[in-house]
Amino acid sequence: MTVEPLGDRSDDRRPATALLVVGTRPEAIKLAPVVTALREGLQVRPVVVTTGQHQAVVDDVLELFGIVPARALRLPRRPPDGLVRLYADLMGQLDGVMSVLDPDVVVVQGDTASVLAGAQTAFLQRRPVVHVEAGLRSGSLSAPFPEEANRRLVSTIASLHLAPTPTAESNLLLEGHARDDVLVTGNTAVDALLFAASASPPLLDPRLESAHAAGRRLVVVTAHRRESWGDGMRRIASGVATLADAHPEVLFAIVTHMNPSVRQVFETAMVGRANLYVTGPLRYAQFVRLLAGADVVLTDSGGIQEEAPVLGVPVLVLRDRTERTEGLDAGAAELVGTDPAAIVAATLRLLARPPEGSRVSTTSLYGDGRAGIRSAEAIGWLLGLCPRPEPFDARPLVPVPTRRRALSGR
Repeated sequence: MTVEPLGDRSDDRRPATALLVVGTRPEAIKLAPVVTALREGLQVRPVVVTTGQHQAVVDDVLELFGIVPARALRLPRRPPDGLVRLYADLMGQLDGVMSVLDPDVVVVQGDTASVLAGAQTAFLQRRPVVHVEAGLRSGSLSAPFPEEANRRLVSTIASLHLAPTPTAESNLLLEGHARDDVLVTGNTAVDALLFAASASPPLLDPRLESAHAAGRRLVVVTAHRRESWGDGMRRIASGVATLADAHPEVLFAIVTHMNPSVRQVFETAMVGRANLYVTGPLRYAQFVRLLAGADVVLTDSGGIQEEAPVLGVPVLVLRDRTERTEGLDAGAAELVGTDPAAIVAATLRLLARPPEGSRVSTTSLYGDGRAGIRSAEAIGWLLGLCPRPEPFDARPLVPVPTRRRALSGR
């Protein structure tokens, strides 16, 4: 969908308003730099609406960045797989909020239910949609499910596509989107990560701190993808349990999803294994500290595939395919799926390296810390308030901090 910039608004006395829809923690993390840049640029007034998908962890991130939502929706309780009702409830509530707040543009990020519901509601109200982190493609509608379909559907109705990387831009252009409607900004996850890493967060769990003080090596594990629920999650847990038995001197910190069925799988695996530790969800700043101190991360998260390389941590991706192909191409990430043998072999290979030799390249694959500014300027350009920004050009980031310094927060 091609929408021309909305023209010169310099004589319009009403300030332009951007409504940013935030549903999950990754959305909060990746939209916070955009909100900050809009707030500081004084060109477009940001208004944040949270949808209640992951309210507690969203509030944690927004608090870290000093963001207070204008509206906080409350979703009715439902089974974890009640997707149809979730989308319907989100659109119904967002329809009322957008009608009252009357934004000039609606901004969504990524690929969740809140993203698609926010974009569709804005489209039906004839409001332009800006899609942050546009153009990611795995090539399969079933992996990740339903996120791959969500982001493709949002692309069909977005007015402006803010692609995080040249690869994402290429995906959009191959799908027929006009070049003028696409801007490579870098990924705002890098902006948020660098801010959180410098924020000197509260101390971690005492067990993790004591393990660090003793110089133990650390493997961080996260797994939550819907397509892995059940057998896939049990295979991942089996691989991690085998690794814990093979390396009793290594601490395996499993940061589990809020879904109780996911957490139970890993709690079962940790029985009798003192070096296998299930932490539960961590505050964002705490997790950044934990990740910065890791020797290896095993994850099916898209955001961690972007964050870990910036911190120099090698990534083993617990999926059969990924839309973040830049990490694979650079050798910073490797696909291992949910096969226990593949998980064990790849992790043992990385742990065989000395700690100081396990870091990946410090070159930025995903951003330079200015993606939020470019995104805000692009929104201003769409509204006719400022020139179109220059696209992101990959550059080296600051050197990766040492493990001890990163984890201690000093």
